[in-house]
Amino acid sequence: MNIKELLETASNAQASDIFLVAGLPLSYRLHGSIKRVNDMKLLPDDTLDLVKQIYELANHRDIQQLFDTGDDDFSFALKGVSRFRVNTFRQRGSIAAVIRVITFSLPEPHELGIPDQVIDFGSLNKGLVLVTGPAGSGKSTTLACMVDKINNTMERHIITLEDPLEFLHPHKKSIVSQREVNLDTQSYVTALRAALRQSPDVILLGEMRDYETTNVAMTAAETGHLIISTLHTIGAANTIDRIIDVFPPNQQRQIAIQLSMVLQAVVSQQLVPSTDGKMTAAFEIMTVTPAIRNMIRDNKIPQIDGVLYSSMNNPSMVSMDTSLLNLFRAGKITRDTALTYASNVDMLSKKLPR
Repeated sequence: MNIKELLETASNAQASDIFLVAGLPLSYRLHGSIKRVNDMKLLPDDTLDLVKQIYELANHRDIQQLFDTGDDDFSFALKGVSRFRVNTFRQRGSIAAVIRVITFSLPEPHELGIPDQVIDFGSLNKGLVLVTGPAGSGKSTTLACMVDKINNTMERHIITLEDPLEFLHPHKKSIVSQREVNLDTQSYVTALRAALRQSPDVILLGEMRDYETTNVAMTAAETGHLIISTLHTIGAANTIDRIIDVFPPNQQRQIAIQLSMVLQAVVSQQLVPSTDGKMTAAFEIMTVTPAIRNMIRDNKIPQIDGVLYSSMNNPSMVSMDTSLLNLFRAGKITRDTALTYASNVDMLSKKLPR
């Protein structure tokens, strides 16, 4: 099998992911559903050969890390085809891979259903903006669209810290320095500390994945930089709780106060099946107001959901259920889909006609 041909075919089919797993035929994820390309099951030797070809395409990357640790994560580009983010791993004693297809050019945000309000958060001068949601919900694409808007309209130094790099940003009005963990730097926290000495205006942090990274990110936001990052949470209140819970109990009071001062916005997104058989994005948007800052500081975080639900006609305050309701009214999703992904099923069901 030729991996180049497989990658090109998947890219042309607009697949989002490619699965190379022994015991199964070659499979794609297309519009949220997994499709098997044929009935030919891959053998362990087949997947090993395909993975070795991928490492050759990725500038002859050393495959030894995969053999030593059982996992590897990297990205590469195939000229004229696409970029690919690759996660290789060992399962049932054989080598497997999941490959994310990343387009060279970013689509327009409105084509992806990303609200202008979300993109405009990139115009803030300082503070912390979080884009959250489950894996595969489009967080990286939303971040890339925000960076692209800054790059096209503002003179800034943007530093992106990613694991691995996904979208590549050419220098336009801004200078864009892109660093990949394990290739250009040892870790997120090392790169983040170094970035503070590199005259940044905007720092894109691929993921706030641990206590140390979160701590440094909040300090950076506090000292006059705009930090844009992601978390694997759904909902603004859950996101705030997750950040505070990362810290030891004796620090959580102080962290809540610090977070109340630096947090600017939380955007939660999820991909839901649309009526045309594809996927569409639903967004919860919380812009931090003085009232919400008080709720965070005073540990009244559950009240945030009530603020979002009561802000029906405010584009800077949109609950997930309001977003789903709007998609239903626009004919983009079904009633069942709206209820499946709702935060408050009972409340939303009363607003949806049967």
